[in-house]
Order: sequence, then structure tokens, then C-alpha cells
Amino acid sequence: MSVDTAIKNATASLEMEGMTVSDDLKELCVRKINNEITMDEYIKLAMALKGVRM
Repeated sequence: MSVDTAIKNATASLEMEGMTVSDDLKELCVRKINNEITMDEYIKLAMALKGVRM
């Protein structure tokens, strides 16, 4: 399964539960899956997207 397919499947699953996933968050997921960022960086960036300060 490709990364794009995995992201689309996960997004569809979340949308069926009434949640949404922004394009920015999808891009962060791709970057994490491709090992371009660490999990810590992913968490910090994802929280920043939502306006959460750490």
C-alpha cells in the first residue's frame, strides 16, 4: 500500500467518525512516514497547527 493510499484510508475512516484532517496535518503525516521528521517534531508541529503551546 502506498503512503498516499494509507493517508486517504485513514482520513476516510476519521471522516466517517465525524472528524476532519487538514491538508497540513496530512503533509506532516507523510513527512513522518518518510522519516523526514522525528515523532517529537511531528507532535510539536501538529500541536502548533492546532494552536496548542507546549
